[in-house]
Amino acid sequence: MRIPRLSVISMRDRTVAGLLAAVMVALIPNMSAAAVFSPQTATLDNGMQVVLVENHRAPVVTQMVWYKVGSADEPLGVSGIAHFLEHLMFKGTKDIAPGDFSKIVARNGGNDNAFTTWDYTGYFQNIARDRLDLVMKMEADRMTNLQLSDDVVLPERDVIIEERRSRIDNNPGALLGEQMRASLYMAHPYGRSIIGWRNEMEHLSTEDALDFYRKWYAPNNAILVVAGDITMDELLPMAEKYYGVIPRGDVLTRNRVKEPVQHAPRKVTMHDPRVGQASMSRYYLAPSYHSDNAADAAPLEVLSEIIGSGTTSRFFKSLVVDQAIATSVGTFYDPVAVDLASFGVYAVPRDDVELADLEKAVDDQIADVIANGVTEDELARAKQKLLDSAVFARDSLSAGARVLGKSLAVGLTVDQVESWPDRISAVTVDQVNEAAKRVFNDKQSVTGWLMPPIDGPVSGRGPALPIDSGAGVH
Repeated sequence: MRIPRLSVISMRDRTVAGLLAAVMVALIPNMSAAAVFSPQTATLDNGMQVVLVENHRAPVVTQMVWYKVGSADEPLGVSGIAHFLEHLMFKGTKDIAPGDFSKIVARNGGNDNAFTTWDYTGYFQNIARDRLDLVMKMEADRMTNLQLSDDVVLPERDVIIEERRSRIDNNPGALLGEQMRASLYMAHPYGRSIIGWRNEMEHLSTEDALDFYRKWYAPNNAILVVAGDITMDELLPMAEKYYGVIPRGDVLTRNRVKEPVQHAPRKVTMHDPRVGQASMSRYYLAPSYHSDNAADAAPLEVLSEIIGSGTTSRFFKSLVVDQAIATSVGTFYDPVAVDLASFGVYAVPRDDVELADLEKAVDDQIADVIANGVTEDELARAKQKLLDSAVFARDSLSAGARVLGKSLAVGLTVDQVESWPDRISAVTVDQVNEAAKRVFNDKQSVTGWLMPPIDGPVSGRGPALPIDSGAGVH
C-alpha cells in the first residue's frame, strides 16, 4: 500500500501553484489499533461516503472527490473517454462559465487539479478553510449540472490529442511503457492507454462524454475526502447541504474481462533517435490488495523495499556498487488496484556495458532471490523503513486524503488503510520468499528494451526508462 508514496498516474496539464437534506447519517469511528491517519467517516443518505482527516496545523483544507471509474471501465472503442471527461468537467455548468472553475479557486487563494487512472478519477482543491463552502458548492454543482456542447467539446478533443502527442508520442519511454502494458495484459483493460489510443480519441464525441458522465458521475459512486483544519461537526452539515441533495444514481458494477492464464514471456524492443542511453525494464503480473492472492501484497511491498528501493537496496549494491555494470537499478510495485497489479524491475547500463549483459545480471539477481530468499536482517530494515514512512505521511496535509481516497475508490476499506502498519509488521521472511517465487514468473512477464537507433545520429540524451503511459495534467 506504500501509504506515503501514493502518486497519481496522470494529472491535467496545468501548472499547479501549490475537497439539512440527508436525514440518516452513519458515523463510523475507526477502531484500528495501528491508526495511520485516524479518519472519521460518514455516509449520506444518497450513498456518498464522507471521510475526514483532521489536521489543525494551518487554517487550510484539501477537498477531494473521487469517482469510482477510470479508463479500465470505458466501453470498447472509446478509449480515453474517462480522461476526456475529466477535462470537460472544467467546461462549466449553468452557473459557472467554461474555464471559470479554476479561476474562481485561484482568485480565492487556492489551487485545484484533477487526475485519471485506470481505476478512478479525482478532483481536488487546496483552499483556506473559510472557502471550503465555496469550492464544495462548485464541486457539487458540476457533479450533476455539467453543460456540454460541440462548441466546447470538439476544441477540447484537439487539446487531449495534442496532450497525447506531447506526453506519449514524443516520449520514447512513455511509448515503450504503453506497448509493454498492452503486452502484459492480454485481455484485461489495464492494457489500455489511459489517455486513449489516437485512432479512437479522434472520434470521441459530445454524446460519448455525456453518456459516460450520466452513468458514472453520481454521489453513490463518489467519495468525498477532506483533510485539514475542520471537524466532522463542521464538515458534515456542509456535505449534506451540497452533496446530500443530489439524487442517488443507478447501482453500478464494474464488468471487467478476467486476464487469462499466460504461457510465455514477451519482449518489446524499441529503437528511437531520441534515446541517448539504453535501458531495460520488466513488468510481472502481480496480485493487488483487492485480487486473488492478496495475502502476497504486503510481502511484495517488503520485497520491493529490500531488493530495489534506493541506494542501500540489494540490487543497487550488487549491480551499481559491486559489479559496476549499471548506473541505476530499482523496482516498483503498487498493490492498490481494483484487479491485478504489476511488479516492475528496471536498470540502466554503464556506457561500456551491453544491455544483454545487464539483463543477464538482473536475471541472476532475481534467480538468487528465488533460490536463496531474503535475510532476517534485510526484512527488519525494510519493514522499519516502511513503517517510518507511514509516520512521516501524517505530517502532510494531503497524504491522508490521497491514500484514503485511492484505497476506497478501488474497493478497500478505511480499516485496511489504517491497519497497514500491522500487516507490514507481521510479514515474515518465509512469506516474502514464497511471494517472490510466485511473482517472478517469466510466463507472466514482459521485458522492454529501449535503445538508441541502430544507425544514424542520436538526438536524445541520457536514459529514457519505460514508464506507464498516463493521461497528463490539464
